[in-house]
Amino acid sequence: MKSLRIPLLQNLEEQDLDTAIELGGEPFKVDVVNWPSEYPYSPFCCGRIAHTEESLLIDFRVSGLDLRVQGLSDKERIWEDSACEFFVQVPGSEEYFNFEVNPAGRLVAARGAGRAGRTALSDEDFGKIVRISSVDGVPLINVPLNYEGGIWNWRVLLIIPFEVLGLEEAPSKLLGNIYKCGDLTAHPHYVTWAPVGTPAPDFHRPEFFGEFILG
Repeated sequence: MKSLRIPLLQNLEEQDLDTAIELGGEPFKVDVVNWPSEYPYSPFCCGRIAHTEESLLIDFRVSGLDLRVQGLSDKERIWEDSACEFFVQVPGSEEYFNFEVNPAGRLVAARGAGRAGRTALSDEDFGKIVRISSVDGVPLINVPLNYEGGIWNWRVLLIIPFEVLGLEEAPSKLLGNIYKCGDLTAHPHYVTWAPVGTPAPDFHRPEFFGEFILG
């Protein structure tokens, strides 16, 4: 099982959030192309992950072809846009959470035991999840975007409180995977952090989750 350390950020009161993540976050790369014959394209997707006593922080940084932002509200079809995704499961639980975000910071978030029958998080929980996003050279105003080709650089930081996962404090371990996708971009892609052993793209497969060790 692939594993990733999630360090505890220290001295947040003494430095800004970007500096704290850059110096204290654990690097990760989303670069596993599981279906190369059908979907060979892999944009550069990396980032840093960390936690505080109250929250997980996942800082995605993307550079690649196309920029599609059609979802302008939460709970839309974000996975069809240029998107980054974080799936996470509390050990011992049958359910897992999916958090899917586009370059405008719009979010899909739900819970359930599989792809079918998922339950969207409450509006209250959506409001607790911080999204900080930016795209180089493009003001993210409330209009749809769909640029085909060209190299686009963008970043999204998700801050997910542990209480959204039903936890009262930071656990010692979580399970999950990190994804980069873009179903309806000009260059569709499905890239993962931990390998997924299915014949076709399917991110809703917790049997292929890696483990996150919180320190």
